[in-house]
Amino acid sequence: MEGQILISLGREFGSGGHKIAQELAKRLDIEYYDENILDKMFGEESDLANEMRDYDERKPNPFLFRRVRGYSSSMEEILAENIFDFVRGKADNGESFIVVGRCGDVILRDYKRHISFFVLGDMYDKIIRVSDRCQLSEREAINEIQRMDRMRKKFHNKYSEIKWGDSRGYDLCINISRLGVEGSADVLFDFIKRRLEMIG
Repeated sequence: MEGQILISLGREFGSGGHKIAQELAKRLDIEYYDENILDKMFGEESDLANEMRDYDERKPNPFLFRRVRGYSSSMEEILAENIFDFVRGKADNGESFIVVGRCGDVILRDYKRHISFFVLGDMYDKIIRVSDRCQLSEREAINEIQRMDRMRKKFHNKYSEIKWGDSRGYDLCINISRLGVEGSADVLFDFIKRRLEMIG
């Protein structure tokens, strides 16, 4: 495909959005940003990248920071703004990439060749995926899914008027439980091709 390709992918925890994003990045031969975005920003060997992971995709606690003349002391806010600037900078430079979470749908909304997806899944499938990946019991997996989705929702909704997971905020929402990773990636890949042909 010719021209810039900008894809944002929101996802429920345990839905498999991470795998779909990797598969799309491979098929499209474009850069992929997920939790590795901190390594790209600060360097893979940087201690700072590891320290920042605790603040990534987190809504700040209003009782733990101050705002003076528009500037915040919140590490969560400072990191979020740095990530937003990093993503915008890549887009402004004409680079093609897929960004998972991190308000990509909000940051890239005004770019002509941006396509936004949201990936969800049936709870049963998410429990299995999270249990296997994190070595958790069924109850622990459910708790972790609910905790992570709450956290992602709060983070996203802080920066967007359109709520996290609301289908009106995305070009396409897909339930991975219906077609699996490969089948869902096929659908999204076809959508990207057709959408970019229409955009021109």
